[in-house]
Amino acid sequence: MNNAAVYATLESLLEMRRHSQALPLSGRSVHVGQQTGRQLSRLRGRGIDFDQVRLYQPGDDIRNIDWRVTARTRKAHTKVFNEERERPVFIICEQSERLFFGTQLCFKSVLAAEAAALIAWMALAHNDRVGGMVFGSRECHEIRPRRSRRAILQLLGRLLEGNHALGAPTDESGGEPLDLALRRSREVIRPGSILYLLCDHAAIDGLSQPLLVALGAHNDLVLLPIFDPLEASLPSSPALEFVQGQQRLTLNTTASALREAWAGQFLARQQSWQRLANRLRCGLQPMDTSRNAVDQLRPLLSEHARRRS
Repeated sequence: MNNAAVYATLESLLEMRRHSQALPLSGRSVHVGQQTGRQLSRLRGRGIDFDQVRLYQPGDDIRNIDWRVTARTRKAHTKVFNEERERPVFIICEQSERLFFGTQLCFKSVLAAEAAALIAWMALAHNDRVGGMVFGSRECHEIRPRRSRRAILQLLGRLLEGNHALGAPTDESGGEPLDLALRRSREVIRPGSILYLLCDHAAIDGLSQPLLVALGAHNDLVLLPIFDPLEASLPSSPALEFVQGQQRLTLNTTASALREAWAGQFLARQQSWQRLANRLRCGLQPMDTSRNAVDQLRPLLSEHARRRS
C-alpha cells in the first residue's frame, strides 16, 4: 500500500468537500436563515409552515382538524405542519490501534477519517452546526458543534493528529475505548442532534450498550462500524502472515474449521450490530476497506434523508 492508504492526508480530507453536495442530509429543500439548519421535522402540532391535509388518524390533535375539508368530504381530515428545527451534527470517530489495519484500498483508520470528513463537509454545506469527537484507546478530544469552517478544520486537525499517531508502540490494555467516548459525548451532545458513530467493527464485543441507548433516546443515530474484508473471510494459505509494528504472526489457514470459526465470529458481530440498530431504531451501515467512503455512504444517507423528510 502507498502511504496515503496507510495514513490520512489533509488533501484527502479537504477533497471530501467536493463530494458533499452529492450526499444531502435533507431530502427536501427549505429556506436557510441565519439561525436555522436545513433539517425538517414532521410535527402533529402547531409549527411554522403548513404542510398538508390528510385523513385524521387516532392520536392526532383534534385542534388541528380541518373542518372545511371534513365538511366537504364527510371524512375527518387534519392539518399537518412542518417546523424548521436546527439539528446539530455530531461525529464520533475512532482512531485507535485496532483500526490501523487494512488489506484493500486503505487502512480502516483512513476510511474512518475520510468518512468523518465527508459527513462534516456535507453538514456544513447544509448550514448545520457541526462538531465531533476523535477518540483512541486512552483519550478523546471533542469539538463542540458550530456552524463554521473553522470547526470543520479543527475536526480535521484532530483526525489527522490521531491518525498519524497510530503505529507507534502503545499500551492497549484497558476497557472498550468507545465507552469512554460515549461517556464524554453525553456532556457535549445537544438533544435532538444527528449522531454519526464511526468505530471498529469489533467494538460491539465490549461496548456498554446502555451508554448508546441513553444517547439514542434523545438523538438520531447512524452506526458505521468499520471492517476489513480479511476480518470477514480468511483465505486458505499454509503461511498467512500478520504484521503489527515489530510483531509478526504466521497462521496456517488451510484447515476449514479455522476459517469457518473465523467467519462465524464476524457473522456474530454483524448480527449483534443489527440487533443493536433494531433496538435503537437507527441507521446501520457497516463499511469496509474495499470501497471508498463516498460510494458507501451515499445509499445510507440518501435513505436517511428520505425517512426524515
